[in-house]
Amino acid sequence: MTAMTKFVILLGGDVTPTQRLRHQLANAAVIAADSGIGHAALLGVTPLLWVGDFDSSTAEQKKTYAHVPRQTYNAEKDATDGELAISEALRRGASELVLVGGFGGQFDHTMAHVSFLLSLTRRDIPVFMTSGHEEAHVLNHDLEFTDIAIGTRISVVPVTDLKALTLAGVKWPLNRRDVPLGSALTLSNVVTGPVDIELKFGTALVVFYPRELD
Repeated sequence: MTAMTKFVILLGGDVTPTQRLRHQLANAAVIAADSGIGHAALLGVTPLLWVGDFDSSTAEQKKTYAHVPRQTYNAEKDATDGELAISEALRRGASELVLVGGFGGQFDHTMAHVSFLLSLTRRDIPVFMTSGHEEAHVLNHDLEFTDIAIGTRISVVPVTDLKALTLAGVKWPLNRRDVPLGSALTLSNVVTGPVDIELKFGTALVVFYPRELD
């Protein structure tokens, strides 16, 4: 059996260095996308590669991380720095990805990061996005979360119409409920125990705001 190769992609959005996030970064290879390098010291990681056009990296960052190998691209390119970093991770054999810093910043870039999640999941590559205080996973089959603290706010955000959605381990459970695209029915639930989600058809984002476990 081939061992999982986890790659962390440092993006330029918001990051809070929680204990949960530090645990998720353990034993992972790290690639920074342009200004995402600014999260490296905060998280105590050293990127093996720094990718981008470097138009949003500071002079101080370029000096501090001069030892990190770079892949430099022209600013007038057909992909974002984050997309290039993900492609490089996959080229290097990544079989699992964590997108750190994908929330916040420009809305168009945040939506692009969500599209990366959807595309990678469609390719059966395990991936999620996190800022430390906000976490997103793609739901297109059954999912289970056993490591979310009781009292955590959790939402299921439809990307398509959802058929036969079942939610357990939350304050407001559902049993085989159809949820149309555009419905806010499944926003702002509360974790009461291990979360079990079943879905017959459709795609959604499971978004939660982690609280530290006692």
